[in-house]
Amino acid sequence: MPKQQTNLPACFDIRGRTAAITGGSGYFGRAMATALAQAGVRVAILGRHSESTQSVAASIRAEGGEAIGIACDVMSRADLEHSREQIMSVFGPVDILINGAGGNSSKATTTTEQSFFDLDMQSAQHVFGLNFAGTFQSCQVFGRDMAERGQGCIVNITSMSGLRPLTRIPAYSAAKAAVVNFTQWLAVYMAQEWSKEIRVNAIAPGFFLTEQNRYLMLDAQSGDLTPRGQTVLAHTPMGRLGTPDDLLGTLFWLVSPASAFVTGTVIPVDGGFSVFSGV
Repeated sequence: MPKQQTNLPACFDIRGRTAAITGGSGYFGRAMATALAQAGVRVAILGRHSESTQSVAASIRAEGGEAIGIACDVMSRADLEHSREQIMSVFGPVDILINGAGGNSSKATTTTEQSFFDLDMQSAQHVFGLNFAGTFQSCQVFGRDMAERGQGCIVNITSMSGLRPLTRIPAYSAAKAAVVNFTQWLAVYMAQEWSKEIRVNAIAPGFFLTEQNRYLMLDAQSGDLTPRGQTVLAHTPMGRLGTPDDLLGTLFWLVSPASAFVTGTVIPVDGGFSVFSGV
């Protein structure tokens, strides 16, 4: 038999598709939106603040890409439905959903002054809701169209804390662990109940310096790594914190035909943190 030839450029070709990115004006979302637009994807940036989503969209359009910014709170079903209608009216149905909305709260984080027993339950519920319920609800709203069309791709952004519970952030870790489990459940549901052409996967970033964790990783006065930050680097074989660009290769693989037989996976992008035992 003649050897089958693989067209690698075609495997990663995602031109002409439409992507909705929750948390699209945030640390990870902005980088993802910009990169996807550069690859020929029409991008809808969803975020809580209209100004920031519009700013990201404008910068993409200034570079020749197609993008719109939409104010949307993923905790609001009405906001999500309205966002879906806006995207449909401008770009048509969503082919790619990236659930990047999330975050932690200092009031749901243990410290030497604030034990687990003193954590504010309302803050803990908000953190869990934003990270898990927001992802769940976004998948309902945008996933329905995918189910009816029989095609689509969902990428959930979880966290290293979803794979290995980290100290100090119980609500955030629990929520991201729920996202991992939900990703695996939804992958099976979509493939068995709706279409084999719908894939659901997740990316689990390791340690990146973000606005949400800066107070844990860096000393506010000196800018030096805190003891926690030093421990993180000591347990990261590659010896550095991640940057948003480190996620893009994995993202492009997961949303492209190159991963056509991949669903229900959670891919760590962590510099080896998840596989290092400490010795």
